[in-house]
Amino acid sequence: MGGLDSSIAAVSLAPAFSSAFRFQTQPFVKAASSTHQPLAERLRPQNLGEVIGQQHLLGEGMPLRIAFESGQPHSCILWGPPGVGKTTIARLMASSFDAHFITISAVLGGVKDIREAVEQASIWQAQGGRRTIVFVDEVHRFNKSQQDAFLPHVESGLFTFIGATTENPSFEVNSALLSRAVVYVLQPLGEADLKQIVDKVLAENALPAIAAIDAQAVDRLVAYADGDARRLLNTLESLSVAARAEKVSEVTDVWLLKVLGERLRRYDKGGEQFYDTISALHKSVRGSDPDAALYWFMRMLDGGAEPRYMARRLVRMASEDIGLADPRALRLALDAAEVYERLGSPEGELALAQCVIYLAVAPKSNAVYKAFNEAKAFISKDGTRPVPLHLRNAPTKLMKQLDYGKNYRYAHDEEDGFAAGENYFPEGMQAPGFYRPVNRGLEMKIAEKLEQLRVKNDSKK
Repeated sequence: MGGLDSSIAAVSLAPAFSSAFRFQTQPFVKAASSTHQPLAERLRPQNLGEVIGQQHLLGEGMPLRIAFESGQPHSCILWGPPGVGKTTIARLMASSFDAHFITISAVLGGVKDIREAVEQASIWQAQGGRRTIVFVDEVHRFNKSQQDAFLPHVESGLFTFIGATTENPSFEVNSALLSRAVVYVLQPLGEADLKQIVDKVLAENALPAIAAIDAQAVDRLVAYADGDARRLLNTLESLSVAARAEKVSEVTDVWLLKVLGERLRRYDKGGEQFYDTISALHKSVRGSDPDAALYWFMRMLDGGAEPRYMARRLVRMASEDIGLADPRALRLALDAAEVYERLGSPEGELALAQCVIYLAVAPKSNAVYKAFNEAKAFISKDGTRPVPLHLRNAPTKLMKQLDYGKNYRYAHDEEDGFAAGENYFPEGMQAPGFYRPVNRGLEMKIAEKLEQLRVKNDSKK
């Protein structure tokens, strides 16, 4: 199953060693089931066949599957949101490659923990034992000097380095370390994956207090989990405690809402209310109401909407509803998305909010959007017209003999840098007039310029 990244149960090397440093000397095997273990740990996959999700990496013929089957571990960075299987994959690598496994938490650890890991790996290497894998959880939390401490040992082959991060490694991992590791991008678990996890919990009777969960409740739990298997399993565990206390054996949607209340989303991701809310945000931006736009934006964040999804929609709004009336809007939307990638929540959300307000107050034009759609529709119905000879490139002697590029007028050599009267459409095609700038923002100037060029073209007819 993908996404069970709780810390491993392992033995400390010595009492003086930091709690951020753990090691395992044997390949991982299925531990005896214990109700004292968290559900996420009890159901952690023990082989690739049990992994749910990440089939773009672990499916037949996919990159990580090939790496597993090769028997040759390589340094890598597992990048993805919480609860998608980063720690699970690292542990399965140790098992598959029959390797010693050392894990360091970058949240709690430091150079001392790295030094201890190097010492232990050196001992194992001197003993002629198995390979060593050093797994660094939340590697982006280490600073440059801490990350640099791994480099000589990765290069010497003392151990294989595996880093896990929720942040973009391009920004958070040193380029030197990044160049020595393959980056694998893990995706949030899909709806079908999460439902499969729920089915597994019920089938294995992993929570005896819960015998069944109705379809509506499953849909709500899956929406709440939002691609995070650990969140789903922890929520199910909380429900089990409540079900045992209230002597409830079937989880219904009504009971679920009563028990979890504010913990659940105010709308289901992918459901009607989700799309109603994003529609309200989009229409508020289009209607130039910054307060309303900010209200719906915050409603979506409060409801658990993925900020990256919000950033994508803002980029869309910048092109669809503002376009060339204010070209800065698109750049600002892209900048806001990049800020979120660099900083995450909550700092990055402020940049997205700034973008929402800017888009709302910017001059509006859908001229680019309409031109795009009209051109797309025209091309889908029109035949494949040949490119006129004078517009063709002529890199060879034969092409020149065939009149490719003949009589082409180089605009920079013409008066005002404009070849008045020149035709850039296929023969026999009338200018369709896809782009019609509006009388707002920068497009007012664009309209004036196009009209001046039209007059010059007409004078040459």
